[in-house]
Amino acid sequence: MVSIFYPPYAFGGDAIYLHRLCKELARRGHQVDVVHCADAFHLFRKDVDPSAFPDSEGITVHRLETPWGPLGPLAAHQTGRPLLYRRRLSRILNSAPFDVVHFHNISLFGPQVLQLPLPAGAVRLYTAHDHWLVCPMSVLWKNRRQACDRPTCLSCTIRSHRPPQWWRYGSLLNRSAAAVDAFLAPSRFCAEMHRQRGFSRPIEVLNYFLQPAPEPAESTPPHPRPYFLFVGRLEKYKGLQDLLRAFEGDGGYDLLVVGAGGYEAELRAQAAGQSRVHFAGWKNQTQIDPYYRHALAVVAPSVTYETFGLVVIEAYARQTPVIARRLGPLPEVIEEGRGGLVFGDQDELRRHLDRLADDADLRQTLGRQGYEAFLAKWTPDPHIRRYVEIIERVRAQRSS
Repeated sequence: MVSIFYPPYAFGGDAIYLHRLCKELARRGHQVDVVHCADAFHLFRKDVDPSAFPDSEGITVHRLETPWGPLGPLAAHQTGRPLLYRRRLSRILNSAPFDVVHFHNISLFGPQVLQLPLPAGAVRLYTAHDHWLVCPMSVLWKNRRQACDRPTCLSCTIRSHRPPQWWRYGSLLNRSAAAVDAFLAPSRFCAEMHRQRGFSRPIEVLNYFLQPAPEPAESTPPHPRPYFLFVGRLEKYKGLQDLLRAFEGDGGYDLLVVGAGGYEAELRAQAAGQSRVHFAGWKNQTQIDPYYRHALAVVAPSVTYETFGLVVIEAYARQTPVIARRLGPLPEVIEEGRGGLVFGDQDELRRHLDRLADDADLRQTLGRQGYEAFLAKWTPDPHIRRYVEIIERVRAQRSS
């Protein structure tokens, strides 16, 4: 596994998924090596909490950390090439007869990492956890203020205070992509968005998965009043600023916010004086379970194009319903799970909040339906079965 971020040197759902995938493969007897870049993580944060992600048997982690610190990922960002990491990456990738080399978030290695020599016969996979293949900002968040309606990448990059990536205007990305045997995406929407934005290679859909949550122990609700729950990075594109408006004034239920991020100060300022909004900070995977279980519903108000919506199936796993914005892949996961409601504007959001707060039977029905779909679609067995089928199909196509 090759990825910029890997827990605990990580932020988002892509790294959490990768950690779960590695553990599941190791549990089934596979040898798993992971190479990630601590230099890239330290561009954004210095502190690390290893206790949240203990080492697992069968997984060997290679952490790239150089004396040059931020120069390595910055050079890769600007050139599209893993200049300061190439030698060590090549050595790791050829240190064993790997059957599969799976690339994940490679934004700060550059696309040329996909072309590095591998052991003979190794299958190359790439999972598009974000939209980096077609978007310099990775998240299709245009000019730091709206979902991208049409590409204006150079001006958007400058307005987003990022240096332009001139390699994107040459052939490097296409040449690098040609080395990959199969591209994967977590949702139909994500695969289709890549096609619409000009990525011509076929993309297989492989949803994320979770381990079924353990039987709930008796737990005290983390908040004394009925509450809805937001979980995610506190960035503008996650849409929490819109959700806060639905909790202005008096009401019989509150909002709990779990997460941290670069937009947190602005969100806290917006919520100042709102007695129904409570920021709980970041919680690790062992701490967050009671927040999900005791919520009236989880709200996913993202205002840009997610690639899956991991928080939705995290709610389903606890039989908690979801309210999601009618945007990107979120309606897809709600439709397949039948475990929630979708909204398009503030009025519809408020109606859904009131409806679920008042109707315990509806909450129970949606929670049960979401949980049943979760067990059938988003647990390890169906995921690993499809993952191996994709790998075997690639091998068969090669041999034919």
